Amino acid sequence: MGDQEFVDVLSVPAVVDSAMTDPVVVTVEETYKVAVAAAEHEDVGNENGNGDSSVAVVDEQVAVEEMPVPTTEEDRLWAIVKENAADFNAWTALIQETEKLDNILKIQAAYDTFLAEFPLCYGYWKKYADHEARLGTPEKIVEVYERAVKAVTYSVDIWMHFCTYAMEKFDDPEKTRRLFERGLTFVGTDYLSHLLWDKYIDFEYSQQEWSRLSQIYTRILQIPLNQLDRYYHSFKQIANSRPLSELRSPEEAKAAAEEAVPVAEDATLADDTDEPPKPEKVGGLTEAEELEKYLAIREALYRKAKEWDSRIRDFETAIRRPYFHVKPLDDMQLGNWHRYLDFIEKEGDLDRTVKLYERCLIACANYPEYWIRYVQRMEVEGNLDLANNALTRATTVFVKRRPEVHLFAARFREQEGDVKGARSAYEVLSSELAPGLLGATVKHANFEHRQGNIEAACSAYEAALQLEKAKEESRAFPILSIQYARFLDQVVGNTKRAQEIYTAALEFLPTSKVLWEAAIYFETLHKPGEKQVQFVDALVEQAIAATRPDGSPGLSASDREEISTIFLEFVDLFGDVQAIKKAEARHRQFFPSRRATVESKKRPSPESALTDRAKVHKPYVAVAAGPALAGPPVYANGQAQWGAASYGQQTGYAQQQQPQTWQQPPPQQPAPPVQPQQWNQGYAPHQGGYGGYGGYAAYGPPQQQAPPPQQQAAYGGYGQGYPPQAYPQTAAGYGQEAAYRPPLPSTATPQPQAQAAQAQAAYYGSYY
Repeated sequence: MGDQEFVDVLSVPAVVDSAMTDPVVVTVEETYKVAVAAAEHEDVGNENGNGDSSVAVVDEQVAVEEMPVPTTEEDRLWAIVKENAADFNAWTALIQETEKLDNILKIQAAYDTFLAEFPLCYGYWKKYADHEARLGTPEKIVEVYERAVKAVTYSVDIWMHFCTYAMEKFDDPEKTRRLFERGLTFVGTDYLSHLLWDKYIDFEYSQQEWSRLSQIYTRILQIPLNQLDRYYHSFKQIANSRPLSELRSPEEAKAAAEEAVPVAEDATLADDTDEPPKPEKVGGLTEAEELEKYLAIREALYRKAKEWDSRIRDFETAIRRPYFHVKPLDDMQLGNWHRYLDFIEKEGDLDRTVKLYERCLIACANYPEYWIRYVQRMEVEGNLDLANNALTRATTVFVKRRPEVHLFAARFREQEGDVKGARSAYEVLSSELAPGLLGATVKHANFEHRQGNIEAACSAYEAALQLEKAKEESRAFPILSIQYARFLDQVVGNTKRAQEIYTAALEFLPTSKVLWEAAIYFETLHKPGEKQVQFVDALVEQAIAATRPDGSPGLSASDREEISTIFLEFVDLFGDVQAIKKAEARHRQFFPSRRATVESKKRPSPESALTDRAKVHKPYVAVAAGPALAGPPVYANGQAQWGAASYGQQTGYAQQQQPQTWQQPPPQQPAPPVQPQQWNQGYAPHQGGYGGYGGYAAYGPPQQQAPPPQQQAAYGGYGQGYPPQAYPQTAAGYGQEAAYRPPLPSTATPQPQAQAAQAQAAYYGSYY
């Protein structure tokens, strides 16, 4: 079978015959209606003596408005699978219940619908064919097998069952051979394909076709199969038991005849010579030598196949479940498939790569990552037909309920120029599969923006926000609102509408600190003036209120204090002195009891890093002779000794308890420029709550530090909730001079840590 036939077979839908409709259209409920009506039609026909058991499609005039109320176990199970078509156990129970009835139409309805959901279950295809053999017609049996090999094309087992049936029932040997060759085109190189090769050998052995049998063995010896050694020894036995003329193919026999050189007899020899006859020679070689040469060629093929087998055996033996099952695979097997695919891809053989992917997608059919990898690999190889075929199977049959594969399909089709297909994928997500999914909404809106359809992009956001509002508790609503406002402001350029989105979101969900912070940050981006400061002040006034106007509780105390602290920095940057005074007074009024807690989070002064022992034994020697001074000595350059760097050195000396003498200090190095500390760094952890959307790492440009990397879900997922964060309170520029406070004299009594904290609180008290 040529390459064109290979692509044609793969292009057939994986779950239905070419004469049937699309599998997505045939629903469980419709199939159930057909089964019930067809069974009634059959019963009436049998009573009148003109029943036709082959009727499989009911006349369209049969109207069934609703599924009947479950009255039997069969009806009950149909109702279950109608509600949840992915319930594998309910399906198997339904099939068992239906098989008891011996009604071929009901059996067909059950199997057709089940195999549309789980087409890779080759064992159920075999059972379906057996039921048709018992209750149906030979034509129907072949039809079931044909549908089976299209649904699970790379299954050795289903091809083996089909060929076994052909060996028993087909009258034309050539037709059976064609079926074997067709199956071997797809699964002949499978590591476990000996099941099919054995059947083929049995068939040719029964036909006494020794030349064909020899050719089969020759093909096998080139493939690294699991039982390659057995085939090699079996072939040697056949070659030694049959004449070489029977083993050669017609082409080989013709080539041998052309190479043969007849040996002329000596005319001087008498006709009645008594010499024994010499061995027959063919082309200058005896038959034994020709057989040895014939076997040597096959042995070279066998050795080469064994070499490849040694490279892949570890991968193959690690595959514990090569067939499909709804139960998940363990991590070891999943990792082994990835490593095996990596190895084959590096070899650069496209045929081997495709077949291994298809094998993998039988065992790993429920894992989107392998489908996505297959599509991407075929795109790299330049085979878009196979890429699109795999993507269609993934999105319509095997992982059709997984949002990430639809997100990937939308992006892939957009990149290939299929705008209609990409929009269809987004619509499936927003209307059927995952309405309101944050990642899908953002990607859909961005897609419509790239197409120049701003109205459709805004509609995607609006629809998602309405869905989130309808939920009792939505963790996506704050981020979705922020993303929509950001889109309106930075992409559309409608700042006023963006501000309205923030206002509406805060009215709907006033207990979201993320929204309050984003609203404040939004105002910093638009050159705040006096009116903007007043507007933000009004927002903060609402945010830090313990209760809402309707009596409902507001934010937690820590969140309210954090927002108030952020506003202090905002007003310090953009407000006037009166606004600063008002903000500080309000902060002291609302959060007086948390002063000690806030101060404890601030950067400690250098003295607090010293141990009590270091404070007691801190040496002090003047630079020149003279009376001891109460304060630090003054140098020629006017710099005080007690800088932050000097404290670090003093601490090291004190801990080592070494005597210290003052020396001429080295030349002063230019101090590094002080970076403006515009915003409280405690705000940085909030970036985690934004799901990696960026733009909210710090208040005010420029950002001094990039946000920490966020772990994103594959293909459009978003963070599950907003875990509580620890927001360290820093001095934020208010207490920088604390580092220059003079140390205690060497004779001072050690002070407890609590007293040091109180001293700090007294210093910072005027600011909080």
